[in-house]
Amino acid sequence: MTINLVVEEALANSLKKLMMTKSIKQIHVKEITNESSLSRHTFYNHFHDIYELLKWIYEREVIEGIDLYCSLDSWKKGIDLVLNYTYENKRICLNTFNSLGRDHLESFLYQTFFRVVSSVVDEISRDLQLSEEVKDNCKDFYTNALMGVFISWLKKDLSETPESMARKIDQMLSGVVVYTLTKISKEANTL
Repeated sequence: MTINLVVEEALANSLKKLMMTKSIKQIHVKEITNESSLSRHTFYNHFHDIYELLKWIYEREVIEGIDLYCSLDSWKKGIDLVLNYTYENKRICLNTFNSLGRDHLESFLYQTFFRVVSSVVDEISRDLQLSEEVKDNCKDFYTNALMGVFISWLKKDLSETPESMARKIDQMLSGVVVYTLTKISKEANTL
């Protein structure tokens, strides 16, 4: 592990610890550096601000692992990963969602779900005659659908279990993307 990574993880752990008891908008860089026994200068050598550190946490802890589940056969496991991470880090995720960091969380969610959906759409459409515009529209639509379900879950303070949420998502999405892309492809070929 590089020194940079050790420093970044120390700062991340400090921020996560502070977010267990304080809103992110109440946390200052000085508190993070005091908690991690690092200097403000060190913090700013690695991150522009607290929100960039928060983004790094989400990318490192979830987005990097999602690539294993970007296929038609494993997309459900990728969604499970995001749901379980959110539930296990409930206070931090809700803290982010209910603060000025909400944009960062929504960006993280879009980026995460888009990776999964994009790979699935590309895999399904490999043998179909579809324009890039149709594929892009499909990717954006289903990514936003997943985000909508997820944000609704956050608004309800994660009151349902990740398993319950996964079942709902599975019920709404399983087979739907395949059906949609196949239907569009057939319609395009009959014109």
